[in-house]
Amino acid sequence: MAPITTASNDETHAALLDSLDMHKIHKPFRNPAWKPPQRRNKNLKQILSEAQRAQQSLMNTQQNSGATTPQPSSTNGSSTPSLNPNPAQASQDLSRLVVEKNAKQVNGAVGMVVPSVTYTSIAAAPSLKPKKKYCDITGLPAKYKDPKTGLFYYNAEVYAVIKSLTTGQVQEYLAARGANTVLK
Repeated sequence: MAPITTASNDETHAALLDSLDMHKIHKPFRNPAWKPPQRRNKNLKQILSEAQRAQQSLMNTQQNSGATTPQPSSTNGSSTPSLNPNPAQASQDLSRLVVEKNAKQVNGAVGMVVPSVTYTSIAAAPSLKPKKKYCDITGLPAKYKDPKTGLFYYNAEVYAVIKSLTTGQVQEYLAARGANTVLK
């Protein structure tokens, strides 16, 4: 700020302050049409309570309507029955369906043991993701592969250790991973 001299008065001082005021400087980076959002973010408790209220009102309307569609009694595999939106009831429906399917398999194949379908024994398709590679020496995620030995390694320190290994030691590391070559 310029010092006040005897030649300056209050008017020139106010004019100087107005020229230095940050609010009056044009800011081209600022959007003049921007307004703060009107919607307030909800916390987890509010979201859960709204979902619970919606589920409860859905259940009340289904119970009070008198025109609810009954669950299909037969599950022949051609059509998938719709499950109840209530998680507890849906769990019971699903377990009932699994028990019925297992009973059909056991009754249909007398003398044969048919594997039952459960959450722990369900067969899944092979993964489409590439197999993860781990360092053969340290067990850390491998970033590199030695082209000469075929060992995966984590960093330059491990690479120096790999360079000092004998052929027999390299084969032992590859055998531990199941990638060794066996000559007959």
